[in-house]
Amino acid sequence: MNPKKAIVIGSGIGGLAVAIRLAKKGYKVTVLEKNSYGGGKLSEFYLDAFRFDKGPSLFTLPNLIDELTALVEYPKQFNYFKLDTITHYFYEDGTRVNASADISKFAHEIYVKLEEEEVQVYKHLKRSKYYYDTTADLFLTQSLSQIKNFLNLKTFRGIIRAPRLGLTSTMHKKNAATFKNKKTVQLFDRYATYNGSNPYKAPALLNIIPHLEFGQGAFLPQEGMHQITSHLLNLAAFVGVEIQYNATVSEIIIEKDCAIGVKSDDVVFKSDIVISDADIHTIYNRLLPKKYYPRKLLNQEKSSSAYVFYWGIKGSFPALGLHNILFSDNYKREFDCIFNTDKPDVDPTIYINITSKYCKKDAPENSENWFVMVNVPHHQGTVVNYASEVRKNVIAKVNRMLQVDIEKHIVVESKLDPIDIEKQTSSYGGSLYGNSSNNMFSAFLRHANYSSKIKGLYFVGGSVHPGGGIPLCLLSAKIATQLISDKESTYAVI
Repeated sequence: MNPKKAIVIGSGIGGLAVAIRLAKKGYKVTVLEKNSYGGGKLSEFYLDAFRFDKGPSLFTLPNLIDELTALVEYPKQFNYFKLDTITHYFYEDGTRVNASADISKFAHEIYVKLEEEEVQVYKHLKRSKYYYDTTADLFLTQSLSQIKNFLNLKTFRGIIRAPRLGLTSTMHKKNAATFKNKKTVQLFDRYATYNGSNPYKAPALLNIIPHLEFGQGAFLPQEGMHQITSHLLNLAAFVGVEIQYNATVSEIIIEKDCAIGVKSDDVVFKSDIVISDADIHTIYNRLLPKKYYPRKLLNQEKSSSAYVFYWGIKGSFPALGLHNILFSDNYKREFDCIFNTDKPDVDPTIYINITSKYCKKDAPENSENWFVMVNVPHHQGTVVNYASEVRKNVIAKVNRMLQVDIEKHIVVESKLDPIDIEKQTSSYGGSLYGNSSNNMFSAFLRHANYSSKIKGLYFVGGSVHPGGGIPLCLLSAKIATQLISDKESTYAVI
């Protein structure tokens, strides 16, 4: 019997992971990627002798990569290490806080630098763990669109605990009620940006995120973040996945409400199922008939985007680590700009990632590769040219807070803006995580991992359930594969 065929649109992390899982289940899998490289946002590039990870820079839950490696029995393990210091924080008044992975050291640092009671830090992280333990199996590892997934004991327990999950309070209000120092509040409010949301609107349940760093650990692949993509590409090749690059899909072919293939460059690829790793806006606006358009879902508020500078820096800055945050002095105003205007605040919070601190090959000797990012609004069709302004503000803030003249150290430079992000990754308006989580029901308002109207059409990636970021994209692939196993009959069951 011939194997069933699966077409995957896009080779982002979710697309590669679902391709690997389906190939292991016996499907003949073809991935169609519009770019000349794989990985989507998680790709790399070089500027002279400097190597840069283009997008995501935080690595948590590495067990999800290990799981895929073990699943296909790949002979080489994925190498990574746990960070001792997670993030270096800088405030305008000169205060600096180093967030150790050791919770006791971190709590003491908060006490010494911010005069915050250590017990409050422990209390907050304990609550974060409670959120995770209560909701992870319920919301992150299964489909929310199937009734049978809620007819069990863990769902009942989750419902009982719902009043303690912070669904009726915002992230900021909960943090402000826990900590007395606004700097501490700002430090923990920052975790809303991990899925492109606003801490002043997002539910307090988003305080689940710190547990991923402090409870589970923050890590770095030995060769940088792009090693994740390289490893998944190796796994895909190992199980026989075919990847065609420079192949833009122009249509998902539908017959009698059933997905039977796709069209790319006037070539028809027939298949038994189609899995999309593209942004749902791209799928519904460009690849499917309008009658399937889910208007309410697609009209929801979008996540933030990013403006990134890639700087090859001559010199070494020992005060900086792998992850560094230079905080805005008015966080509320910054998020108001991101979600209510078309340009970033004049005093943006700056994130600086420097992989050459650990991966010495990423920069020449006595040099560093700086990934410098600020959160900005996703664009809504009208191009707002604030490039020179945002660069000026970033330069001024870096100089002021680090006491340097950074332009004297920049030897090569490139940039990435919301329009570039949309062009390269098809993310609607350059939004990094699809819909924002600025709603207490946001977990239930993301697109499901399958179509309820089109048989054989499935979805993975950051714009669908369970959300954006590397771990959630990997989980989306796992959920979609289980749905396919439940809904489709395969010729081989692994």
